[in-house]
Amino acid sequence: MLLAKVVGTVVATKKNETLVGSKLLIVKPLRKGIDEARESDEILVAVDSVGAGVGELVLMVTGSTASRIMANDRAPVDAAVIGIVDDLEMSGGY
Repeated sequence: MLLAKVVGTVVATKKNETLVGSKLLIVKPLRKGIDEARESDEILVAVDSVGAGVGELVLMVTGSTASRIMANDRAPVDAAVIGIVDDLEMSGGY
């Protein structure tokens, strides 16, 4: 799992039939080992399975694990938001 920040949404009127009805979010994964304020330069489009919104800190998965959140596990999904972070606590040194 990865931590990421939701920075936008995607509207695609034409898409693979397995994605119809799915909300798509633009997310920026957080860099490893540093606090949430340091977003990476990478952006991804992720299927939202939890109703996340712009500005929220989320848990996401990538790769074949992401496609498992879909009703059809053969859906062309590389990233999925699977949780909304309520609180984050880290010890010093990160």
